[in-house]
Amino acid sequence: MTRFSAPGQRHILCVFPRYVPSFGTFEYAYELTDGVKAFMPPQGLLVIASVMPANWDVRFIDENMQAASTEDFLWADVVFVSGMHIQRRQIEDIRRRAHAQGKVVVLGGPSVSACPHYYPAFDYLHVGELGDATEKLVAILAKDISRPEQQVVLKTETRRDLADFPVPAYELAPIDRYFLGSIQFSSGCPYTCEFCDIPGLYGRVARLKTAEQILTELDVLLARGVVGSIYFVDDNLVANRHALKELLPHLIAWQKRNGYPLAFACEATLNIARSPDILALMREAAFETIFCGIETPEPQALKAISKQHNMALPILEAIDTINHHGMEVVSGIILGLDTDTLETGGNLLAFVERSHIPLLTINLLQALPGTPLWDRLEKENRLCENDDLESNVIFKLPYDDVLSMWRDCMGKAYQPKILFDRYRHQMRHTYPNKLPRPWSRQRLSPRNIRKGIHFLSKIIWKVGIRGDYKAAFWSFVLFSLSRGKVEPIIRVGLVAHHLIAFARDACAGKNNASHYSAKARTLELEGQIGS
Repeated sequence: MTRFSAPGQRHILCVFPRYVPSFGTFEYAYELTDGVKAFMPPQGLLVIASVMPANWDVRFIDENMQAASTEDFLWADVVFVSGMHIQRRQIEDIRRRAHAQGKVVVLGGPSVSACPHYYPAFDYLHVGELGDATEKLVAILAKDISRPEQQVVLKTETRRDLADFPVPAYELAPIDRYFLGSIQFSSGCPYTCEFCDIPGLYGRVARLKTAEQILTELDVLLARGVVGSIYFVDDNLVANRHALKELLPHLIAWQKRNGYPLAFACEATLNIARSPDILALMREAAFETIFCGIETPEPQALKAISKQHNMALPILEAIDTINHHGMEVVSGIILGLDTDTLETGGNLLAFVERSHIPLLTINLLQALPGTPLWDRLEKENRLCENDDLESNVIFKLPYDDVLSMWRDCMGKAYQPKILFDRYRHQMRHTYPNKLPRPWSRQRLSPRNIRKGIHFLSKIIWKVGIRGDYKAAFWSFVLFSLSRGKVEPIIRVGLVAHHLIAFARDACAGKNNASHYSAKARTLELEGQIGS
């Protein structure tokens, strides 16, 4: 867990690009909080910041909170940027502003690692994960911070073991201004779903941190002011079930030692339902939400996209098993698959009703470079780079039919009364199975109480008094109070407001139909940044 070493001093500015508002990043909920400005701390840039030589000054700016200023760029010797394909335009905008001040700019992260050719104007490209390429980059910058005559591409040949990763530089980020905290235990996924780029980027054999690393990071996050929940950003938390079973008792002990100050959430394959022993331990560790890439309820579609593992158990049975252990399921859903028919939208809405899953991220299929889907569609001449369209895939169904199906599903699934009805089901059948977390001194701290009162007052004012779905909201409030529960009013109020508002704008054509699309949008929420 050592830093790199280099002589002299450098000023390193790490800039994380803005996201266009999306279903999964909860921008519409921020107005109901006490100053939340972004979704989760970006692990990648904060890890890179933490391995820089100790004698180098490092700053971090998340442009989801505030834009890097001219003064920030003037301070820097070198600007580091990282991001995903969906941030491609914002990545380029940061480069343009840094170059305008004559600064050398380095790009790393998943987008450039998959597609270096997307970024010909950057000075240095760091392709791959933390490792020997990072060491070479530090050595180069220690000697020379002038812009090279031509682009330099550094590719990681030897990755640093995750067990040798340092604690991300959380101290550089305003942790208490994020919607969730973030932490990573493993990297990689054994499955080869056709549309997913994770195996190609990070491998099929999960690489792991130690339990000691995770507990240290949790201690740091808690000290830095994280409140509420921490999301394990692992591509698939059950990629190595044996390792997870070894980790969970340590998480349980940490929670007990600290008075259960936080809830946990994660992403895992739906076949986690076949491991009730793991689910029982996750419940005791206060995992409350699992994101599962269900993608579609149609079996023929799951087979076509190499997602047969979703059928290890009947899907509704698997969801019920997870709910029985007190964990709410969040589902990824894809429309526009080759097997879709004009009945697929209706089948999806029927599944939403039967599963009672409140939050489903309903996306149009998007082909990512480096995936089996991309390779197949390229051979079939079915890739389309048209910024006026919501997907880069030429669907088998007419494009307008697929887009209409998506909007119909979004509009109906997130009608306020229907959404709150699904949350009522969770309160009856899932939440009572949660581990009863003690009302410890940590959870009842003055700061947490003030935060809860602030959230509740804003939700009541903006939704319950000024909102246009107040009848559905107050019906849920009365239902929650009748069961002696106040906390769900806050948590559900925040999330439901985002889902309803986002779905409305999506149906009006104001938001992208795929979380993975880099389609340009006017940043409707721009006024929230820096306010």
